[in-house]
This record gives sequence, structure tokens and C-alpha cells, in this order.
Amino acid sequence: MANSKFEYVRDFEIPDPLLPNTWIVVRVDGRAFTKMCAKYNFQKPNDRRALDLMNTAARAVVADLPDITIAYGVSDEYRSARADNKGHINNLYNTSFWTLIQLGGLDNKEAEKTLAGTVAADKNEILFSRFSINYNNEPEMFKKGSVIFRDYELVDPDSHNVTQTIDSLAEPITQSKTQKENDKKRRAKARILVEHMDIIKDDFWDRRPWILSNKPGKIPKET
Repeated sequence: MANSKFEYVRDFEIPDPLLPNTWIVVRVDGRAFTKMCAKYNFQKPNDRRALDLMNTAARAVVADLPDITIAYGVSDEYRSARADNKGHINNLYNTSFWTLIQLGGLDNKEAEKTLAGTVAADKNEILFSRFSINYNNEPEMFKKGSVIFRDYELVDPDSHNVTQTIDSLAEPITQSKTQKENDKKRRAKARILVEHMDIIKDDFWDRRPWILSNKPGKIPKET
């Protein structure tokens, strides 16, 4: 558009600044996911190949963009924010639903009717009593999704004032260009982990204060 008759539109552009210390959450949803699953014959409700593919792609994005603090994957989407207990509830339902169809011979409507009004304990009982499936033995990735973050030395929660860390986020952070470059280098040196763990409980955040503070932690010593 530069040096063209449409260049005048730049006169109407206005700045769109972001508030300081504001978390930016990006949701990356699946595109044509159903077609892709059909093409590669991914199994329902979970297929390790598909999940590994998404985790690999998400890890590459985190590695390429040092400013990304944390990402987590649930179903066919990735987000950069906290997860809730929904990936778990949905997976238990989906596991029960597709087991009733694939192993129980029910159609979709019959499976839905069977699960209507059931709670988690009921679904666990259906899986175990009818199909000898112990849901607790399902892979953690299926039950809890995936979380991706940079690996620094874990912090002892008893020696770390979490409240002070969170409160400090309300204060603008002013860094020199050198400080910003140093932080970027430290992030680049950190390993990027793909874990399947509970990030709802405080322990995950208390032991990793760098996630909320957005300041790189201490690189673990190689053993």
C-alpha cells in the first residue's frame, strides 16, 4: 500500500496500546479438526499421535516466542492461561461415551441417554463394571491435558512470599534495555517442558513464581 493511492488510509490509523502488566491470553482453536482426524484415522476420544502433534507444535511456538509465559492444551485448542477442571470432566464423559459406542455397541443417542444425569462416580462405575476399565489408569495427558512452560529451579513455597509476588504485579515494571535483553537470554537458555499435571492447586504456582511474576527464574544445574 506504500506509495500508492491508498496510502492516505494511514492518516486514519490510531495507536492501540496495551495496558502495562496486563496478561494477554491467546486461544488457538482447531481448524478443520474433524477433517484432519478423519484423514489420519485418529481414534476417539483420545489419540496419542494427535496429542503429541499438538504438543510439539505448541512447544515450538513457545520456544520461538520467549515472551510466552505458559501454554496449556485442552481438547483441540491451546491457550496461554490457567486451566480449570473442565479438560478432566469432559474427558471422563468422552471416554465413557465412546466406550459405550465402540465396546458396548450403542449408537450415539443410546450412549447419550445412558450417561444423562450421571455424575463422575456413575461414569467410573459404568467403565469398570461393564468394560473392566479403571479410569484412574488412563494416561495423565488424557485426564489433565498438557501444560508447557520454561523450566527453572523450583522454589520452596514456605520460603517464598507468594502474596507479595502477586501484589507486585499491580506495580508497573520498568526495565532497561539491557535488563530486557538479559531476561530474554535467560528464557532462551531454559528448557521447555511439556507436562501433564494438575495446575489448579496452588502448589504448581507457589513452586514456580516466575510464571506469575513473568521474570525468568534460576536455571537448574545440570546433573
